[in-house]
Amino acid sequence: MPEPHFKSLPQSSRATVVQSGILSVAVPSPLRRCFDYLPGPLTPASGWCAGLRVRVPFGRRNVVGIIVAIKAESDLPRDKLKPIEALIDQAPLPEDWLWLCHFTARYYQHSLGDTFANAMPVLLRHGRPLEARTRERWALTAKGRAAPPETLGRARRQAELLAILAQHSHGLVNSAILAQGFSRAQLDGLRSKGLIECHEELLAAPLRDHAEVLAEPALSLNREQGDALAALHEGLERFDPVLLHGVTGSGKTEVYLQLIEAVLDKGRQALILVPEIGLTPQTLERFKHRFNVPVVALHSGLNDAERLDAWEAARAGRARIIIGTRSAIFTPLAKPGVIIVDEEHDTSFKQHEGLRYHARDLAVVRANHHGIPIVLGSATPSFETLRHAEVGHYRHLRLTQRAGHGTPARLELVDLRGRRLHGGLGPQAQEAIAQQLGAGRQVLVFINRRGFAPTLTCHACGWLSECRNCDARMTLHRQPPELICHHCERHSPLPDACPNCGSGDLRPQGNGTERTEESLTEAFPKTPVLRVDRDSTRRKHALEQTLAIIKRGEPCILVGTQMLAKGHHFPHVTLVVVVNADGGLYSSDFRAMEHSAQLLTQVAGRAGREAYPGRVLVQTLHPDDPHLNLLAEQGYDALAAHLLEERRIASLPPFRHLVLLRAESAQMEEVNALLSDTATALRHWLREHTLEVDCMGPVPAPMERRQNRYHAQLILCAAKRSVLHEAAAWLAQRLENMPQARRIRWSIDVDPQELN
Repeated sequence: MPEPHFKSLPQSSRATVVQSGILSVAVPSPLRRCFDYLPGPLTPASGWCAGLRVRVPFGRRNVVGIIVAIKAESDLPRDKLKPIEALIDQAPLPEDWLWLCHFTARYYQHSLGDTFANAMPVLLRHGRPLEARTRERWALTAKGRAAPPETLGRARRQAELLAILAQHSHGLVNSAILAQGFSRAQLDGLRSKGLIECHEELLAAPLRDHAEVLAEPALSLNREQGDALAALHEGLERFDPVLLHGVTGSGKTEVYLQLIEAVLDKGRQALILVPEIGLTPQTLERFKHRFNVPVVALHSGLNDAERLDAWEAARAGRARIIIGTRSAIFTPLAKPGVIIVDEEHDTSFKQHEGLRYHARDLAVVRANHHGIPIVLGSATPSFETLRHAEVGHYRHLRLTQRAGHGTPARLELVDLRGRRLHGGLGPQAQEAIAQQLGAGRQVLVFINRRGFAPTLTCHACGWLSECRNCDARMTLHRQPPELICHHCERHSPLPDACPNCGSGDLRPQGNGTERTEESLTEAFPKTPVLRVDRDSTRRKHALEQTLAIIKRGEPCILVGTQMLAKGHHFPHVTLVVVVNADGGLYSSDFRAMEHSAQLLTQVAGRAGREAYPGRVLVQTLHPDDPHLNLLAEQGYDALAAHLLEERRIASLPPFRHLVLLRAESAQMEEVNALLSDTATALRHWLREHTLEVDCMGPVPAPMERRQNRYHAQLILCAAKRSVLHEAAAWLAQRLENMPQARRIRWSIDVDPQELN
């Protein structure tokens, strides 16, 4: 995670007004440089400055770029420069947004133009003006309220429209009126008679006339929550990074809400980041019910127009609370007051393709730039955040008690060795499920595998259904029946017989959510079994509908992946069964145990959140594993301390920092040749410049072949970020100038969160 001290925006990218010169423009391209253009005949009213969007010719197409500097000279002769084709903005984009994009491109070794494109809504990339959309609302005038429809005589449709508007004291928007079959001519006719009037209103985050910030009273806090809130109030006027470390169900969200109330009272805005789109709707509703201020959401479920509306409302300051997933970190704020990152440990905050930024880390950077507090909340903090708290970079506030009457449930390890399983569940789990359902409770069965079974196998010869494009096995699905590779999304029909020996004895191997759901439906036919995974929630509002059924409190069984483990409050769940806890025990990724422990602790936290005690059964084939036993007996904090010491001894993050150079090609020899040559040149350059950076590799990626392309990587490791970034910048420049590198896809991942 970046340290909390950073360079300011380069002087050339500030909004310095210049009347003429050469425009340096960042265009959406992977090339890590800007391009020079002539101003052309059009000139902004206030003169040329950095931050203006322009449309420029680039190769064979026209693109929208952003001016980053105005120069007196260019490396190219002036007669070789092309003029811009159109000026889109009369005023520059927000300065805080420009600063963040410059920092992001520099820190993550990414193209500035591509960073701009990733950080703005799609419609802005296409040249849409940055302005608030409005809509017309029609309502009766005083004369219209006093006039009965009969006075309109033979104008029957106008009379019907007048009668409908009389039923709505706040009027109706134009689209709702036209949808009922009325025309613009009828609206204009009633307005000309003085019976109705039209008001323009903002489409997104309309201003509300409320003296009070709160729409409903805050909840009472326990002592720990009150102490944490008081400590957070102390840092409201400065950059104050805080780790709010609270057990699951400890009431962190209520602390957030009351902190935001104080920020809103000061006339400022709050930005809240959540890891998953599935958590956004419920968080949004909770905030809308609590506050009398405009609240907007930013996530991938919005259409392009909705996303631009929310972005503009935040920039203008009308939206006082902004809630969003990873990309919402790039939302401009008129009056920033606080940033909150909920479930800060979640790997969803890291972008794994293209611009490989980490939203949590950028949130810390941004809070430091604005001089405002940032709260990182989690029951299972990431090791990077724990390390920052340990050395004093962050304040560490703890919530050790559950809010209300709930008590944390302890993990019980269940030995599966030699046990007969039914849908992945052993006898002890089945008995516990029956007991809780008989008591009228709800049960959560956690299995982090989609589909019916991880693979299909031939019982005669041992054939396995492997993907022909990847070093992976095809997952068996039953709805619909087919084999799917979850790495390249290749679909294949189920074979009638073994392709290897012709036997018809094909059997599913292992368990997925579909198979566990089927087994539970057979075992408990009178109890609803609700499956929650990426396949079952593809339909719009499917997740919200399932959560609504769960909240009714009737006995049911929830079967799901990690979508159910994050942030949900299930007051009637008293038993959690983890089907297989062994997935992260023996992985090649050094972070696997950390992520597994976080996931197990989070899913265990769904049990016993109200008056009834909770129980967590963790099924494993390795009940003697020391890490699992430490987690079960002493909890996440003890395991984290133990693993951090192992990381310190091994000189792994967070005690050292990583950069990963990834490369892929359809030819394995090309990838190995490029990375071997690059590694040799890099080691020579490091010796020349006496930089203490370790260069490891090249080595094959954990999954070497994916989508019929071969993947390998080079790992850079150093104790200081500055020398690591210097080496990464040299790498990027060298690869951009290598002709053979243009035939190969390569990327630089700063602070990688996984080695796959």
